[in-house]
Amino acid sequence: MVYKYMAHTARDKKKLLDRIKRIRGQLNGVEKAIEESRECGEVLLTLAACRGAMNSLMAEILEGHVRNHVLPQDIPPDAEAAHAAEELIEVIKRYLR
Repeated sequence: MVYKYMAHTARDKKKLLDRIKRIRGQLNGVEKAIEESRECGEVLLTLAACRGAMNSLMAEILEGHVRNHVLPQDIPPDAEAAHAAEELIEVIKRYLR
């Protein structure tokens, strides 16, 4: 099945777009730091913050995908499927930290 849009993110669209704007701001900060020949440590810390922000964004979208596209929406998941989905979401979050 092909999904044309992320229906589960429609309610969170503003929050997700705000996150992307913050990430863009951080990347602009990296660019400026390099243009101004700032210390390597400062650039690396900003890059690490960018990576963390991107990973958090990815984890949030993946969680929504699992909850809304992997688990059936027309019937309540059985206990085993619900538990497996929660485990998958937790693994994703830990991996992307």
